[in-house]
Amino acid sequence: MTNRLTAFLGILFAAAVLPIEAHHSFAAEYDASKAIRITGVISKVEWTNPHSYLYIDVKDDHGNLVAWTCEGGAPNTLSRRGFSKNAIKIGDTVTIDGYGAKDGSRLMDARRITLSDGRSFYSGSPGDGGPGDPGKP
Repeated sequence: MTNRLTAFLGILFAAAVLPIEAHHSFAAEYDASKAIRITGVISKVEWTNPHSYLYIDVKDDHGNLVAWTCEGGAPNTLSRRGFSKNAIKIGDTVTIDGYGAKDGSRLMDARRITLSDGRSFYSGSPGDGGPGDPGKP
């Protein structure tokens, strides 16, 4: 009986820990002092939990295309804010405000997504003071 209980508790613990490991905190990945803005063309969209991702091709200072990965909120959160997967498509030009990765890679935490028609959607956590934060003065 003890072996079964130990096995059950081990499985229960593993099931509880795995989803936590899949989700990371802002501070673990991004630098709050690296506020950035990029404008580019959407090359791929991942509408997945716990975060959505937009892949953007951005022209650098020399005119070369550089691929950026932009992490946004969960699809359900974005949908409640009026931003759905149907609002964008591959080939659309967007401007994204957010924070750069601590490691200097072309990964950013997307806070505000602005479409070419001027509509914009907040995809970050309210009240954190980031670019596009509705609570920011």
